[in-house]
Amino acid sequence: MPRFIYKAKSGPKDFKEGVIDAETERAAIYKISQLGFYPLQIWQEQGESKPHIRKKIPLKDLASFTRQLADLLGSGLSLLNALEVLSRQANNARFKSAIDDVHAFIKDGGAFSEGLARHPEIFSNIYVSMVKAGETGGMLEEILNRLADYAEGEDRLKDKIRSVLAYPSLMAAVGLGTIMVLLVFVIPRIVTIFEDMGQALPLPTLILIGLSSFLVRYGWLLLIALAAAVFIFNRQAKTREGKFFIDRLKIKFFLIGPVILKAEIARFSKTLSTLLSNGVPIMQALKISSSVVENEVIRRDVEEITKNVISGVAFSKAIVRASSFPFFAVNVIAVGDESGHLEKALHKVSESCEHDVDRSVRVFTSLLEPFIILIMGGVVGFIVISMLLPIFQINLMAR
Repeated sequence: MPRFIYKAKSGPKDFKEGVIDAETERAAIYKISQLGFYPLQIWQEQGESKPHIRKKIPLKDLASFTRQLADLLGSGLSLLNALEVLSRQANNARFKSAIDDVHAFIKDGGAFSEGLARHPEIFSNIYVSMVKAGETGGMLEEILNRLADYAEGEDRLKDKIRSVLAYPSLMAAVGLGTIMVLLVFVIPRIVTIFEDMGQALPLPTLILIGLSSFLVRYGWLLLIALAAAVFIFNRQAKTREGKFFIDRLKIKFFLIGPVILKAEIARFSKTLSTLLSNGVPIMQALKISSSVVENEVIRRDVEEITKNVISGVAFSKAIVRASSFPFFAVNVIAVGDESGHLEKALHKVSESCEHDVDRSVRVFTSLLEPFIILIMGGVVGFIVISMLLPIFQINLMAR
């Protein structure tokens, strides 16, 4: 059925945006009017939605929506009424539009999971699949609570990483900015004083003057080269082979590599465990779980595991062939699969990997701050000493 994107008015100063399924444009206008909106613009969707429709909403908003929906359903409210309540209190216009569209879809006889699937920019595959499993098993409220826990955990992890890296990043930016100001603006003015002295300068001072002159003359070329390198890197990273090469370097990198690897294994194991424990078939669960893995190397291993399972290989045997999975994870999962407790084994692996990642991140960040201070202090100290050495020489000659 064709999909139509619309802009409509629901009040004197209240505007709506969304998508709706209809056979014709006239039918779409009628459906929009039935929702109580006055259509302003409507056009048929061609392939992909408009960019502003595809923009993702904050994970915090999704977690809040899921938790509140579970609470409203638990209090005895119907799904349609609960969606109406959440739509009225939604602050994000795009999210509000999506909730209204899901509400209209359910009102027309559609399933809740199918309505959510119409908005993949908001509701991921794992979200839709778990809701579908909850609908089938009659435990939608429980599934929504688990989804809320999952989303809140992901949001806490991202907030933690941002807060941990904020101070070191600020220090590095301020330190680098200070060094560039000294090299480009301060030192060239001091150099003229040294030239008027007409005396031989120490080697550190000559090195500093040479570096400063190079930045003043060719700094623009360095900026162009840096911009070109970033452009090429981003372009290659968007191709699957380029991303595979970059991600392979990431997991082989000293200190950071093991952390990235365990974080990806934890995300995959937790997702697969959650899906399996909520009745999603293993084939579908594996396909969904591979989509949450960001590292291309590990994703290819998961896709290979999925192919082997589809061809009839036991999951415990298929995961042994995956080179990127740690030995302990393979053993725990294999034992869990053979004993019929795969979901629990995957949960244990995810918890173990998350603890290791948390510990490694704490150690890494505790070392990062003094390391940045040491590097920046060393560079600034070198600049200061290089500038003072000629002055010391003049004092010695004067004596």
